[in-house]
Amino acid sequence: MWRATELTAVDERGMTKYFEEFEPPEGVKAELLRGVVVMTASPDIVHNLIVADVQDQIPRQYFARLQTMDVDIVGEASEPVPDLVVVERDVVPGSGRPLPCRLVTMVVEVSSKSSVHQDYVVKRSIYAAGRVPAYLVLDPIMAKCVLLTKPAGDGEDADYLSQEITKFGNSLPLEILGLELDTSEFGTFAGVRPHRYP
Repeated sequence: MWRATELTAVDERGMTKYFEEFEPPEGVKAELLRGVVVMTASPDIVHNLIVADVQDQIPRQYFARLQTMDVDIVGEASEPVPDLVVVERDVVPGSGRPLPCRLVTMVVEVSSKSSVHQDYVVKRSIYAAGRVPAYLVLDPIMAKCVLLTKPAGDGEDADYLSQEITKFGNSLPLEILGLELDTSEFGTFAGVRPHRYP
């Protein structure tokens, strides 16, 4: 079974070029996070059902809901692959990858035992540095949603100034999308040790 693996490069620009040509093994997701290639196994059914549930609630006539789409973060040696990327339909490019971060309205990550630190710390800073307006962490370990908005700062010092936590089962206002997210069907992981993030 694959676990998160890190390969570090001395030159981050060289790592970005390497990553563009990198082909991970089948069933493995690879992301470039600040010059580090992070590989994780395919997600489980709880994860996939949450992503599908969120996607179904976002109106497709206004937004493209993209899975496994890598995002180019300006000024960073980073190409994260969020579980869901939400983009206004009228600004979606006709083709190509990665998707420029300036086009992104919201990114969604569903945390797992192996991704908690990356989702709550590393990616929080990376998405804020890329000025992604909203970052939603859905956490089936702790049965909560963490909505981060108002990105500020640069590089590793970047962060979101606003944080709203909602327990699974309650509705979550997503003003940026003009909707209330119903979390009542979100599943949780059994037998996973609790964590202390955010």
